[in-house]
Amino acid sequence: MDKVLRFGVSIPKELVRAFDARIRGKGYSNRSEAIRDIMRDYLVEGEWESGQGEVVGTVTIVYDHHVRELSNVLTNLQHGFHDAILCTTHVHLDEHNCLEVVVVKGTSEQVRAIADRLISTRGVKHGKLVCTTSGECLR
Repeated sequence: MDKVLRFGVSIPKELVRAFDARIRGKGYSNRSEAIRDIMRDYLVEGEWESGQGEVVGTVTIVYDHHVRELSNVLTNLQHGFHDAILCTTHVHLDEHNCLEVVVVKGTSEQVRAIADRLISTRGVKHGKLVCTTSGECLR
């Protein structure tokens, strides 16, 4: 960090106690580190809401690979978005279930649309989009 800015905040004592207990449980060594992470998370959320610039997300889906044509449908969907999909990891969870993690980069609208298409595909048991950043907004 080039410069550090210190500032004071007035917070109710019980809120601080609860916060301290939570961050200790998460392994933070001090409040400053935890607050920096919370601020970054808030900025990333704003990046997604603004629709400006590129964002990154991961789409995690779980499905039964024995469902007729599902693997082909998912593969074809991913090929249709080849310009936005950076990579896919496929894991065999058991003899029936597979997990895929698809890393997607684009505008927030594009990434959400791709996630929605994958997650809503008939035969997908569960899916979730995790929104993150390319890092550009976090200097």
